[in-house]
Amino acid sequence: MSPPLFWLDEVPRAGSDVTLTGPEGRHAVTVTRLAVGEELTLADGHGSTAHCEVTAITAKDTLVAHAHTYAYAEPPRPRVTVVQALPKSERSELAVDLATEAGADRIVPWQAARCVARWSGKSEKGIAKWTAAASAAAKQSRRSWIPEIAPLASTTDVRAMCADVIASGGIVAVLHEHGTTPLRDLALADAGEVVLVVGPEGGLDDTEIADLTALGATSVILGPEVLRTSTAAAVALGAIGVLTDRWTTP
Repeated sequence: MSPPLFWLDEVPRAGSDVTLTGPEGRHAVTVTRLAVGEELTLADGHGSTAHCEVTAITAKDTLVAHAHTYAYAEPPRPRVTVVQALPKSERSELAVDLATEAGADRIVPWQAARCVARWSGKSEKGIAKWTAAASAAAKQSRRSWIPEIAPLASTTDVRAMCADVIASGGIVAVLHEHGTTPLRDLALADAGEVVLVVGPEGGLDDTEIADLTALGATSVILGPEVLRTSTAAAVALGAIGVLTDRWTTP
């Protein structure tokens, strides 16, 4: 089993000692129950990691570790942004969790026309919950990068973003049960950026699909099953990982 990962603002270089304290230190000492001599990974969420060994436990929320190695991982290519229509409350953070574990680089919450959930006047609270969910999921899946959680987007914002991506040679895939193009038929490996547009429980409305495809987006079908809004992005990300070099290990 790989060593547990904990977040630290500044990752130590090889040969140096570091103190882990605060919430991450408490998690390491009292929840994970790390002991002297055990291994852990420290990461900053921006690509830097250090493989460390615990050398001392000094408090219930503090340990000292020695860094044996340091590494920096470039973000995978193509970059994948998930435009996620707001799911119902019980599935909202699940969508972020699964997309993060599957490798999303950026997640954009979208107030689509048929969303049951509404963030009007409380988007900061929603963003904070999604940010916490992304951080926890990245830690659990041993990711060196925490995906960015963007501000709440309107449909106008989503159209503008997709237009920019398409204009720069990227791909916008609108995931839809009546899509006509399989995901594998897109030139994913040649794209610098891929945007996955995921509708809400009630589905995308005809105007949203028409507007995005008119910009050059592709209506894509993942398979014969109809997926929940909280799982669709993760399934698509898994397929992209296999169809490109995103999941290639050194």
